[in-house]
Amino acid sequence: MRLTRFLTILALGSVFALAFAGCTKSNNKDSASPSSSSAPPASEQSSASPSADEAAAKLEKLGLDSNFKFKETRKITVEIYDRGNTGGSKPEDNVYTKYIKDGMLRDHNVEVTFVPVPRWTEGEVLNNLLAAGQAPDISVTYSYPTIQTYANMGGITDLAPFVDEYKDLLPNLWGYLTDSNINWDRDPSTGKLWALEARLNVLNRINTFVREDWLKKLDLQAPTSLQEFESMLKAFKDNASTLLGKDADKIIPFSTSFDVGWRTDHLTTSFVPDNITDKDIYVNGFDDRKLLYPNYKEGIRTLNKWYNEGLVWKDFPLYPAGDKTEDNLIKTGFVGAFIHNWDYPYRDGEDGITANLHKLVGPDANYIAVEPFPNDAGVYRKFLSAPVDRKLFFPSTNKEPLASMFYLDWISKLENRVYLQFGEEGKTHEKMPDGSFKTIAATDEYIMNSPANIDYTITSNGIDTGNPDLTAKSLANGYAGVDARLIEIANKITTNGGRVGQNAKAGEIKSEEGQGEALSKKRDAFLDQAVVASVDKFDAAYDAGMKDYLNSGGQAIIDERKAAWEKLYGSETMLK
Repeated sequence: MRLTRFLTILALGSVFALAFAGCTKSNNKDSASPSSSSAPPASEQSSASPSADEAAAKLEKLGLDSNFKFKETRKITVEIYDRGNTGGSKPEDNVYTKYIKDGMLRDHNVEVTFVPVPRWTEGEVLNNLLAAGQAPDISVTYSYPTIQTYANMGGITDLAPFVDEYKDLLPNLWGYLTDSNINWDRDPSTGKLWALEARLNVLNRINTFVREDWLKKLDLQAPTSLQEFESMLKAFKDNASTLLGKDADKIIPFSTSFDVGWRTDHLTTSFVPDNITDKDIYVNGFDDRKLLYPNYKEGIRTLNKWYNEGLVWKDFPLYPAGDKTEDNLIKTGFVGAFIHNWDYPYRDGEDGITANLHKLVGPDANYIAVEPFPNDAGVYRKFLSAPVDRKLFFPSTNKEPLASMFYLDWISKLENRVYLQFGEEGKTHEKMPDGSFKTIAATDEYIMNSPANIDYTITSNGIDTGNPDLTAKSLANGYAGVDARLIEIANKITTNGGRVGQNAKAGEIKSEEGQGEALSKKRDAFLDQAVVASVDKFDAAYDAGMKDYLNSGGQAIIDERKAAWEKLYGSETMLK
């Protein structure tokens, strides 16, 4: 049956290719007159279509049967993030990995082994694995410069020949990611394709959260401006005894982390002029924390002012990625406001922030998303990601590219994605009368180590049922023990006024090679130093840090990106 479908696809593909070639010629200014047909004779068209024997021969050459299953077992390794979740399962060995392993063996005769990589140090660990020639056959990262660095050293496989040659064997991958995500990173001059971009189903990114019960207790309205937000923080501090009683000295009006760029995004980007051009966004956008956007410094200056007024958690720079100290302070009820991932306080069921607040403080202790930071045009602008996510690549040590491609195809199939996102009915979800999914907090082997198992659905980030209405309903149902009202508010605010990222298609920027992790560390360090500096020393701390950042490679990237843009678009400043 699959062989028949394969033949049909190949035949149709040939017909469409010929038709497209004909259309291209007829639209050419130098084409022949209408009387001279650009299409080949019928006999040539017939011979161009693959025969059953030719298709069977292709499968035979690839070692496949008619169901795209290898005749001899192949083995691949796949990277999986280890988030170190308390109460979670081993990320490389659990119910969900068994589902994938069993499915790949059944459908393609491919044996899968998962290789755990610590989530919070994944860049460093992956660098070490690549340098040692030990990276998993299918590797995952958020850092494209890491991939580009090793590609230039011959350490990454060019995926272009495989996605093109095997397209007819990968209907789920092509159907789900589409040409846009598959070819997002294809170099326009060389045609090289070092990575595929996973699909970001939901552009939800960041939200600003405030303790709703504290607002009510102090008879405050949700803040809608920077001044109102600052006044609210001061009210929290001034009324600590009312809010926390004997624990008044532990109050933290506003919390952030060492990663100031991510964790104060709504504040800092509200200082960016609304008329920023696509050119500026591309030239300065290699730092995903928006560090180089115009006027960003003033957002950090505001945070510095708050810190010196005792409104910001004084110990925020001390704890590295993955540390749970801040989360525990939030769960205990000491934190009034923070900025984080769009649904952060609603995650993790019984182990999450909301559940712990309800247990330790009371059922009304909730965080609610607010919009307090309009920009110079009065818009609550959100700089949203392009619809791309993690980058999927094969190191050059991958000896099974087709088996690896089948893995990406299998993980992109709707029924497999839905199972991995929602788990087992009766264990992790229940089916609602309208067909949507409602999450049940799992307490056993069905616990998911990441939201909606995104660490396993590596071609997909965000819930997707295949039906937009059911997806929206399932999203609202997806947080056990959390009032759906809070999810709906957060979901609406996080993309309100959004500006979605675009693909400038400028190709490789050589000066970015090897710089991603190093520049990110410099950025985090100097922003932390600038925030905790005394007010009179803020400019010196910030400017010195920025100078070092630019001299360490940042300026070279800016210059090369500017030249690449102008080569492609001339004096244009906006993408069409």
